[in-house]
Amino acid sequence: MDALVTGASRGIGRATAAALARAGARVALVARDPVALAAVAAELRAEHGVDAFPVPCDVTDGAAVEAACSEVAAVFGDAPDVVVNAAGVFSLAPAHETTADAFAAALASNLAAPFGIVRAFLGAMRARGAGHVVTVGSVADHSAFPENAAYAASKYGVRGLHEVLRAELRGSGVRATLVSPGPVDTALWDPIDPDARPGFTPRARMLRPDDVAAAILYAVTAPRGVNVDEIRLGPA
Repeated sequence: MDALVTGASRGIGRATAAALARAGARVALVARDPVALAAVAAELRAEHGVDAFPVPCDVTDGAAVEAACSEVAAVFGDAPDVVVNAAGVFSLAPAHETTADAFAAALASNLAAPFGIVRAFLGAMRARGAGHVVTVGSVADHSAFPENAAYAASKYGVRGLHEVLRAELRGSGVRATLVSPGPVDTALWDPIDPDARPGFTPRARMLRPDDVAAAILYAVTAPRGVNVDEIRLGPA
């Protein structure tokens, strides 16, 4: 299995890359930070004996995404078997205090970037009749919360993109899965400090990145004739 994972330098993306590597996959690691990516690639090669290679890329830059996807296809010799869009940004602000730039940044990272990655590989996947697109959504892709104007707009949008893919790909052999977790304890929460904010889930009670990675691995290793349409995760 060949897989591409965005946001692979930390959090859910890194945990997913590790889970796929443990399952024997070759993994292309996509994120902005080349130093962090190189460290993750070395770790996966050492611990799991698989081919893991870093592909530094700002996924909000369309030209950079095209170049990165071409590099990945050249290394794998084809489109990846699995594409996991896990990169994203998260911030909180009331709608009237959300700047146009912050709103645009959320859409660029959380919605336009997954579209660009999928668009680069979907034609090849359809031509060979196999592939799997995994989109990491959020509880905020189906539930509204205060201060989530930018984030919810991007995540509702990416759920819409998933639904279109699912409709278009039915019967093609290419699968699509949306994984929508509740709060996950990652560095995205560092500037927010949910433990100090009433009504927020304390970090100790949040899901862990490995929890989300396990759900993704479950979906992509299901029998070829089975499509796991959607997984919603919350703390027990």
